[in-house]
Amino acid sequence: MHHYNQPLGGNEMPRFGGPATMMRLPARPSAEGLDAAFIGVPLDIGTSNRPGTRLGPRQIRDESRMLRPYNMATRAAPFDSLQVADIGDVPINTFHLPKSIDIITAFYAEVLGHGCTPLTLGGEHTITLPILRAIAATHGPVGLIHIDAHADVNDQMFGEPIAHGTPFRRAQEEGLLAGNKVVQIGLRGTGYSAEDFDWCRQQGFRVVTAEQCWYTSLAPLMAEVREQMGDTPVYISFDIDGLDPSVAPGTGTVEMGGLTSAQGLEIVRGATGLNIVGGDLVEVSPPYDPSGNTALMGATLLYEMLCVLPGVQHRD
Repeated sequence: MHHYNQPLGGNEMPRFGGPATMMRLPARPSAEGLDAAFIGVPLDIGTSNRPGTRLGPRQIRDESRMLRPYNMATRAAPFDSLQVADIGDVPINTFHLPKSIDIITAFYAEVLGHGCTPLTLGGEHTITLPILRAIAATHGPVGLIHIDAHADVNDQMFGEPIAHGTPFRRAQEEGLLAGNKVVQIGLRGTGYSAEDFDWCRQQGFRVVTAEQCWYTSLAPLMAEVREQMGDTPVYISFDIDGLDPSVAPGTGTVEMGGLTSAQGLEIVRGATGLNIVGGDLVEVSPPYDPSGNTALMGATLLYEMLCVLPGVQHRD
């Protein structure tokens, strides 16, 4: 009988103790033999406002100690059928963003080479571009479910082509995304021009603004997204500032009027049945998160991503 790694239970070790890994799972040196892996990318040198997301992976792991293995709402039991571990952090170069981009891509190429699905603890949103480069090299162009207050399609920031506000323009230009299978949810706030969101629409992306989400369940939207994606490989990128700052204040570029925590869950749970090939949760900045709530939101959403991966068993 196959033995699957299990999170360390709260009745075996107090939740304020035990290993400082995601969900207190076993730590592994590589993705070999794993179906899915939690990976930290402690990067914030591509950020434009508040710093601190380099500390995000550690804080997300700390707050994840409250998570238990069985999903009471969806009946998903990911640790019954997937071999999962925490394989630590990517050793980025904190003094050189272009070098860090290449380091991240190479790290994920190795992970994917083991047939392992990566779930990433950010770090800021720059990291999604090098991850998508590795994902697309393995799976081909992917569908994208992108939750964010911002479209992150700037052409440049201070003359630089790669920063946390540019990843999805670069990804589109590089052919990493699958045509009309990109959905951006929660966009809002102020901008420099209509181009900030209209560029996305011109590419064929579906843009669902935060205002379109107010006072409503997002389950019907996700039914449409599932139909749109079909069997295409899909990547989920969740910027924690997609949620309203009332529930996730610890981030670098807050915008009022965001998604509720329940809507965040509806989006991720609504990806059940899709061919998910990876996901990330980015932009948690612990210095602006004194209660730890933002990191806990992030840890919970990453667990929910694990629960919608192909092959996860559900208990009757």
